[in-house]
Amino acid sequence: MKNPMDMSNRTVVVTGAAQGIGKATCELVCELGGNVVAVDVSDKLVGALGHLPPERVMTVRGDVSDWALAETSVAQAVERFGAIHGLVNNAGIVRAALIERMTPQQWDDVIRVHLTGAFVWLQAVGRHMIERRKAGNTGSASIVNISSDAGRKGSFGQANYAAAKSGMFGLSMTAAREWGRYGIRTNSVCFGVVETEMTETIRSDKFRDRTLANIPLQRYAQPEEVVQTVCFLLSDASSYTTGQQISSNGGNNISV
Repeated sequence: MKNPMDMSNRTVVVTGAAQGIGKATCELVCELGGNVVAVDVSDKLVGALGHLPPERVMTVRGDVSDWALAETSVAQAVERFGAIHGLVNNAGIVRAALIERMTPQQWDDVIRVHLTGAFVWLQAVGRHMIERRKAGNTGSASIVNISSDAGRKGSFGQANYAAAKSGMFGLSMTAAREWGRYGIRTNSVCFGVVETEMTETIRSDKFRDRTLANIPLQRYAQPEEVVQTVCFLLSDASSYTTGQQISSNGGNNISV
């Protein structure tokens, strides 16, 4: 039986690819046989993915909210790999502050990277996918927006982050409604606490007990395990799933 998550001959754009969830996504896509277009502002990007097959990796260094960069990169990726079949909007930053102390810059930076950046790449990749469908190509087309439990229930000291992640839901559901007729599936994945640089504060001794008390599995997630959900949504294994918000969080949002 063919692996339903097989990514052979498919190309996926991954933003925020230099570390954590983005890096792990690139690794799993390649392991499943696919190509990756890895996007990140960090100068560590090339080195971070240097262990992957070079013929199957295209790196793009720049700001995800740069409209021109997205358009140019999509065109270059199509020229190199033939088509783009998936997008993972993962790029993100944290600028923590209580609401009354949050500066305009802290607010703008987080919204720009998380939400505007996601829209920029969703639009650029989506336009390509629509063109392919109109040209008669019925191949796979899937977009995954990385959200968070913070978008469902808020996050103390991170109004900007929570608002951006909540916005991912609206973005995903709207794209799912508008682009379903083109066979483009769009979903969100919500993570809880994954062991990455962005969660160092909440995993510190000060917050550890309180954080784990809300997670039924009583542990933090590893990037390698949560990205399996991402690749499930990118693959044919989820061919009839769109407009959904799927959680991979150890049960953190269980409610009656």
